[in-house]
Amino acid sequence: MALTKRSLFSHKVSRTVAAEVRKQVSRERSGSPHSSRRCSSSLGVPLAEVVEPLDFEDVLLSRPPDAEPGPLRDMVEFPADDLELVLQPRECRTTEPGIPEDGKLDAQVRVAVEMYTEDWVIVHRRYQHLSAAYSPITTETQRERQKGLTRQVFEQDISGDERTSPEDSEDPRRCSGSPDDTPRGSGASGIFDLRNLAADSLLPSLLERAAPEDVDRRNEAMRRQHRASALLALYPAPDEDEAVERCSRPEPPREHFGQRILVKCLSLKFEIEIEPIFGILALYDVREKKKISENFYFDLNSDSTKGLLRVHGTHPAISTLARSAIFSVTYPSPDIFLVIKLEKVLQQGDISECCEPYMVLKEADTAKNKEKLEKLRLAAEQFCTRLGRYRMPFAWTAVHLANIVSCAGQTDRDSDSEGERRPAWTDRRRRGPQDRANSGDDACSFSGFRPATLTVTNFFKQEAERLSDEDLFKFLADMRRPSSLLRRLRPVTAQLKIDISPAPESPHFCLSPELLHVKPYPDPRGRPTKEMLEFPAREVYAPHTSYRNLLYVYPHSLNFSSRQGSVRNLTVRVQYMAGEDPSQALPVIFGKSSCSEFVREAFTPVVYHNKSPEFYEEFKLRLPACVTDNHHLLFTFYHISCQPRPGTAVETPVGFTWIPLLQHGRLRTGPFCLPVSVDQPPPSYSVLTPDVALPGMRWVDGHKGVFSVELTAVSSVHPQDPHLDKFFTLVHVLEEGAFPFRLKDAVLSEGTVEQELRASLAALRFASAEPLVAFSHHVLDKLVHLVVRPPIIGGQIVNLGRGAFEAMAHVVSLVHRSLEAAQDARGHCPLLTAYVHYAFRLPGAEPSPLGGAPLVTVQPATLARGPGRPASLYLARSKSISSSNPDLAGTPGSVDDEVSRILASKLLHEELALQWVVSSSAVREAILQQAWFFFQLMVKSMALHLLLGQRLDTPRKLRFPRRFLDDITALAGSVGLEVITRCHKDAELAERLNTSLAFFLSDLLSVADRGFVFNLIRAHYKQVATRLQSAPNPAALLTLRMDFTRVLCSHEHYVTLNLPCCPLSPPASPSPSVSSTTSQSSAFSSHAPDPKVTSMFELSGPFRQQHFLAGLLLTELALALEPEAEGASLLHKKAISAIHSLLCGHDADPRYCEATVKARVAELYLPLLSLARDTLPRLHDFAEGSGQRSRLASMLDSDTEGEGDIGGIINPSVAMAIAGGPLAPGSRASISQGPPSASRSGSPLSAESSRTLLVCVLWVLKNAEPTLLQRWAADLALPQLGRLLDLLHLCLAAFEYKGKKAFERINSLTFKKSLDMKARLEEAILGTIGARQEMVRRSRERSPFGNQENVRWRKSITHWRQTSDRVDKTKDEMEHEALVDGNLATEASLVVLDTLEIIVQTVMLSEARESVLGAVLKVVLYSLGSAQSALFLQHGLATQRALVSKFPELLFEDDTELCADLCLRLLRHCGSRVSTIRTHASASLYLLMRQNFEIGNNFARVKMQVTMSLSSLVGTTQNFSEEHLRRSLKTILTYAEEDVGLRDSTFAEQVQDLMFNLHMILTDTVKMKEHQEDPEMLIDLMYRIARGYQGSPDLRLTWLQNMAGKHAELGNHAEAAQCMVHAAALVAEYLALLEDSRYLPVGCVSFQNISSNVLEESAISDDILSPDEEGFCSGKHFTEQGLVGLLDQAAAYFTMGGLYEAVNEVYKTLIPILEAHRDYKKLAAVHGKLQEAFTKIMHQSSGWERVFGTYFRVGFYGARFGDLDEQEFVYKEPSITKLAEISHRLEEFYTERFGEDVVEIVKDSNPVDKSKLEPQKAYIQITYVEPYFDTYELKDRVTYFDRNYGLRTFLFCTPFTPDGRAHGELPEQHKRKTLLSTAHAFPYIKTRIRVCHREETVLTPVEVAIEDMQKKTRELAFATEQDPPDAKMLQMVLQGSVGPTVNQGPLEVAQVFLAEIPEDRKLFRHHNKLRLCFKDFCKKCEDALRKNKALIGPDQKEYHRELERNYCRLREALQPLLTQRLPQLLAPAAPALRNSLNRTSFRKADL
Repeated sequence: MALTKRSLFSHKVSRTVAAEVRKQVSRERSGSPHSSRRCSSSLGVPLAEVVEPLDFEDVLLSRPPDAEPGPLRDMVEFPADDLELVLQPRECRTTEPGIPEDGKLDAQVRVAVEMYTEDWVIVHRRYQHLSAAYSPITTETQRERQKGLTRQVFEQDISGDERTSPEDSEDPRRCSGSPDDTPRGSGASGIFDLRNLAADSLLPSLLERAAPEDVDRRNEAMRRQHRASALLALYPAPDEDEAVERCSRPEPPREHFGQRILVKCLSLKFEIEIEPIFGILALYDVREKKKISENFYFDLNSDSTKGLLRVHGTHPAISTLARSAIFSVTYPSPDIFLVIKLEKVLQQGDISECCEPYMVLKEADTAKNKEKLEKLRLAAEQFCTRLGRYRMPFAWTAVHLANIVSCAGQTDRDSDSEGERRPAWTDRRRRGPQDRANSGDDACSFSGFRPATLTVTNFFKQEAERLSDEDLFKFLADMRRPSSLLRRLRPVTAQLKIDISPAPESPHFCLSPELLHVKPYPDPRGRPTKEMLEFPAREVYAPHTSYRNLLYVYPHSLNFSSRQGSVRNLTVRVQYMAGEDPSQALPVIFGKSSCSEFVREAFTPVVYHNKSPEFYEEFKLRLPACVTDNHHLLFTFYHISCQPRPGTAVETPVGFTWIPLLQHGRLRTGPFCLPVSVDQPPPSYSVLTPDVALPGMRWVDGHKGVFSVELTAVSSVHPQDPHLDKFFTLVHVLEEGAFPFRLKDAVLSEGTVEQELRASLAALRFASAEPLVAFSHHVLDKLVHLVVRPPIIGGQIVNLGRGAFEAMAHVVSLVHRSLEAAQDARGHCPLLTAYVHYAFRLPGAEPSPLGGAPLVTVQPATLARGPGRPASLYLARSKSISSSNPDLAGTPGSVDDEVSRILASKLLHEELALQWVVSSSAVREAILQQAWFFFQLMVKSMALHLLLGQRLDTPRKLRFPRRFLDDITALAGSVGLEVITRCHKDAELAERLNTSLAFFLSDLLSVADRGFVFNLIRAHYKQVATRLQSAPNPAALLTLRMDFTRVLCSHEHYVTLNLPCCPLSPPASPSPSVSSTTSQSSAFSSHAPDPKVTSMFELSGPFRQQHFLAGLLLTELALALEPEAEGASLLHKKAISAIHSLLCGHDADPRYCEATVKARVAELYLPLLSLARDTLPRLHDFAEGSGQRSRLASMLDSDTEGEGDIGGIINPSVAMAIAGGPLAPGSRASISQGPPSASRSGSPLSAESSRTLLVCVLWVLKNAEPTLLQRWAADLALPQLGRLLDLLHLCLAAFEYKGKKAFERINSLTFKKSLDMKARLEEAILGTIGARQEMVRRSRERSPFGNQENVRWRKSITHWRQTSDRVDKTKDEMEHEALVDGNLATEASLVVLDTLEIIVQTVMLSEARESVLGAVLKVVLYSLGSAQSALFLQHGLATQRALVSKFPELLFEDDTELCADLCLRLLRHCGSRVSTIRTHASASLYLLMRQNFEIGNNFARVKMQVTMSLSSLVGTTQNFSEEHLRRSLKTILTYAEEDVGLRDSTFAEQVQDLMFNLHMILTDTVKMKEHQEDPEMLIDLMYRIARGYQGSPDLRLTWLQNMAGKHAELGNHAEAAQCMVHAAALVAEYLALLEDSRYLPVGCVSFQNISSNVLEESAISDDILSPDEEGFCSGKHFTEQGLVGLLDQAAAYFTMGGLYEAVNEVYKTLIPILEAHRDYKKLAAVHGKLQEAFTKIMHQSSGWERVFGTYFRVGFYGARFGDLDEQEFVYKEPSITKLAEISHRLEEFYTERFGEDVVEIVKDSNPVDKSKLEPQKAYIQITYVEPYFDTYELKDRVTYFDRNYGLRTFLFCTPFTPDGRAHGELPEQHKRKTLLSTAHAFPYIKTRIRVCHREETVLTPVEVAIEDMQKKTRELAFATEQDPPDAKMLQMVLQGSVGPTVNQGPLEVAQVFLAEIPEDRKLFRHHNKLRLCFKDFCKKCEDALRKNKALIGPDQKEYHRELERNYCRLREALQPLLTQRLPQLLAPAAPALRNSLNRTSFRKADL
């Protein structure tokens, strides 16, 4: 993060730092870690303390309501209709309510019915939906608001879309490759071209000379058009993780459903159809061993079959004809089965006999079995007629639901084809075994599967002994095993077709479990679908919302084994009896299928001949609303005689038993084992249980329990929990006043009831969770009733307030604990939230929609029940009971009406507050856990109290009594204290309490006195502040406080609460404010600063007092941004996120859409500007390291350079770092900076937080009143204004458009994956680090809470992160992102431009305007240089023109670089592809020239700058469009021709000259484009252009830098370094002309040691260059600092290229300059780098580690090459390039250029004979060459580096034989050696250099042999002397030397050349030399063998001996050859003998 840098005019101003002043003012509270908190108010209130708020209500009263005009009036006070009471009808699922219509209902049922039918009572805050809490700004809402954005046009987006311009249409690859085609000077053709071009449209009023004010006005009006209204709609939505204020309205309580499955029974078909079959469906959970749904009965029989039962049937009700059912599953599991049971009419014979025909007879054999079938049909008909009302079990099967759900792939899933005999669960047959593995609850969901049609083909017959549910579960568990026993059984084949699918949302024709019509029910005649009641596998916690009262009866078994007589075919009849008379059986039993809807009796199926049957039957009954003591279930047992015998009845009663349904007023449920009586029960039996042995009755099995049955109730009337039952009973008794009454076994009178009630309240906490939750609304209502309406017992008020309150706390706790998993984001239980929001009402007060109900009154009935007057009524105080200790009694009063008043005044909110304050510690813990519930209850109670009592018109101060407000104060204080003390022990609870308290206070702002609430907030703040000083982890507390503030600020009337319309009162105290002390030096206004304005922009006392909430929020931000703040990054993020969220809300709020209103809202955030300005040094530096943009040090820096992507021009910070100037590396600060340490402290803000803070700043600047901003800017001191400009510059950088491509790139986590070469180089110089290390570093500086910030890379935070988040974005999404980003960039830049205009207008008349305007212009230039839309550039260029016309001296003074920057930017935009940008840029450029001309009558400076800029642009910009630039040049020419004012001057002519010169440069550009793919040609071309500027040093320098950039891009670091050395030499020449300094190099000569080529820069002489001429050598590089910069860049390139020795040479020139400047810091750095270089040289001394380059000779032959024909070059290629690689590259390149089959590579190195070449082809000859050194040179070239640097001579050898072959026998093998000399030494500023000289020599065969032997000997010597020794290499060389070789080994060479003494005397010397070579060779072999012996291990001894033997053989063979004596060996050589190895004898071949 950049920290400090000086600036442009730091020497002109005293550097006062705002922070310093603050620290002096506020060093009041030392000692604590927060001792130096800033004091920023004239009242001296430090930021860490909260100012006392204004009395809100008084302020409003003191202002007349119409003080504000129009739209502002609504902001003054809350709207009159803010609160309203809504009665919302309760949603009823069914078309009829389904509540009992019986006349007299008992109290409990009556209350239940009322509760399930009354409307919801909702207190509605009309404007709450506008709060951020309820309408959060999310990514989705942002996207909605972004619809209809206009697409901004960006250069970078269209640059890729266009292809080359039309004039380039001739294929450039076809033209010749010479750079010298056209001479540099021939511009005639160019002039002609330019004249014929069409110009762009001209700006109409450009040449008029208007007054500056008019121009400004016109520009401003233009800028106001087409602007985005909501800036923040373009920025990513606020971070959702921080949104603690997020709320949602609770869902109204609804009936609970699980996942719903629709099962349709389509058809049932057996092999034979002889009788009716009935089906039963139900769900079973095997794991829980529980039936989880009620039975669904269906009948799929045909009409004819049904006809068999017509005798017994009544007309069937439509509800019993249902064939589809909806099952609900709350806990889906892979263990759920759909069990299907089939029954048939009872017949004679056991189940097996009855099943036999179905298993044996087949449909295919119908004809064969006709008789049998007829017989069976007849029998069936008889049984149906006689026994049609009885059933028998028949068969069953089961479907495993998990398979259906997971197999959702198949649509029609037949589990079996008809022929196969497989059990029914085989519907998984199509799936592999791996699919079965995913069992486990999570793998199973019954909601989203594809519907499936199932054909179940196999049924199992029922077994009489195994009918119970226990047996069924065993079967089902067995079914899941692969080796199931059931598979072995013989099945009953049938086809049952069922459809299973997820149930639709609201199905038609649906019946509820009570058979009520569920909406929508279009036609009552449609066949219905039944909803089946679920019996969940585990507890389900949901409150009852509708009336339900069902009873299920399950007979399990009967044991009549000891019963005498014929009792075998047993059935049980069930009846619900309302009395003992048989006629009192009620029709409450639900019918099954095809029968009546309700029946009076029902039978269990019969198991044939079984005295102890088991049953699986389920009877469903509808319980009457009033169950009395007489109601009972009567069970009658019958023996059914199956054979028709005369005189025998079908049914014979054989036993009776019963269950009374009430016991002590409670419903009896559960399992029973009942004795069975043989006789009819006696009268009055129903009130007793059958367990009582009645006299004179006979019992089966001696009164033992023989009948097992179970009752289950599903009731929303009967709680079925003893504690709840008792509580409700007592409450109802008190309401009815029916004393005495019986409770269980005790009889309660009025005296004992109070004690029982207290005990019952205390026992509520022991109630079971499920019923307690189910009846939670009832319980809470009753408890509220007891608190508010104490019961009157015996005429005495019994105060149960405390007991009821404590019970409420426990109940709420229990409910919350049960539903822990279902909590919402804030930790609230949705059930309780819904209760408060919808169900809670004030007891006794019937709300009416108009709120016109009378105040709560005591019902006279309650009092009248007491005996006469309440003589013993105790009163606590004459006014009220509330505030006393609730359980004490006082003196009796006297009058009824007083009693009424007291009772009426017991208000729930008052009681709750009081009870909470006085509660005991045990209860308080429970309350604290659920504090939010009690807070919400109190708020709703208060609101209802105001609404129902019509008190909303009462002044807020009088709405609630003082004592209640005192209780609230105590309560808020104690809860706040709990938050603080628990913050470290139980952080989660502290967090919940904190937000609960905040929401409570926020809610109070809507109903109570707002000044009172503000004081509560202040008190809480003070509590926190006190604790902060001793807190172990203050950051945790601060986080909580920030959340607290954020919740308060989310109030829907937040703006009104900040009193936006009241003017700030100026400070009363005489002490000056901080801002006024800092702006004493304000240079912009003669008057003293206006304290009113100043305090609006500072967090001053008056500001924080009046805008209380905004002040709190901004103070939080200010404290978080303090350098010494704890836990900074987390707090930064929270505070900034809170403000961002609020501003987003304001943008989206329809109340604030008018500009005047928004300006008032913006006033609440004005201090944000000062805050951001002071935090500037710690904001993320978006301008650094983003390859595309300049890395501006600070825009107020004197040497700031603009454009980072002009590769050639050195970045200023680089130059300054190089020069060791005052710039600290990589830093950014401004004129306002004090000593560097001042701003370095404090943790930096993350990029994300910085960007969000900046967008908030832009919001304020955009929406604030411009005149106000102007007055503020006028009062700012120079340093502060400097920082403000810095801030604007940072805004431009932060929101710069990235381009569509960036959105498509995945790696855009940071701005760019890797910086371009130049940026890397700068990092090498500056010592800064790359983006990756930067990220790593930042990640280590995270919050004290651990690495929490940015742990999750959230999508919505920053544009550049978004793409990293999800790679698979659609094209539309990316398009949309680019569209939004473009609009954001444009709007942000326009806001900055508006602000700059305001600053310019402010400083117009001030004396310090130059420095400020310079800085302003730099920001404008920066904006013009970054990626901007056409819309912005149009306005930006207009502003730039206005600035230049008003202040021309800004640009044209001698020492500024601004002119160069401006020219460069304008030229770049002149070449834009967008015509509007071109139009404005050419207008700007023209005016710039005119201005310059008018000032000094020549415009050499602009000419020079424009020419240089164009050269820069051309040399470095890839996608540069010269066609468009030509059009702009033509436009400028047109302006010059049309400018009437300058007709008489030479101006037009000079413009014309300049344009044509530029046109020439462009022509070169076109050529460069052609050679874009050919790096050598491109560099040659640039080289030629640079050479063309030999007489214009500035431009030559520019092109040298362009070349350096290109080389660096290609990875040629050595060449790039050479370019920099040449540039430095050029500058040195110029400096030497100016002055003679000892420490400066004297010119090029000084650089000879670095490169001998550099002398060509000395071509400049005085006659070419006159240093005084304006415009020449005016660039910043022609200074000592520039020279230092170039040398340092050269050194950096040398380092990157591994040429460390050259680094030393460069620094030899640099060090004297640094020493002269006494720049020890820089010297230290230089010597550090030298040390690194020398260390690397030492480590890499052998040279193997450094490979510098590979050289090839390349010759071009053929007319196709144009000027290159017959030219030879030496190419320098990257190290270790193979011949094949360069060959392939050149062949591929030229093939692409000339076409297929044209290019041929010459495969050998022999001289090319042109006459043999085909004329239309192009030939390339490539040969590997090696550097060659003369013997004398080798003395100096000692090191590997020396032998690879400064190379001019190269050698290659070509073997040949006289007959033309390359290789032959030894006696005829010759060799040709060729030496090439190049025009320049390698490395040079090019990578290929032309060959200028060539020498050849030929070696005879004996000379070739001598060379070979010398080479072999050298290899042996090297291998022997190697250190450390390498045994393998040694053995390899030895083997090659002494091993027996087949041909051309040493021995053969000797035998060929030494066997005979040559006849030619000239060859004697060679003969002798070869002999000596062999002697040396033998000696070396011996040495090598000796060395090898020392190295080998025992395993290689034999190998070594073999080598020795071979050597001996060789030596013996050579011995005779080597001992021959040559005659005349020592005679002097004849003069004619040629020494072929001497250089002088070479045949010269000069080229």
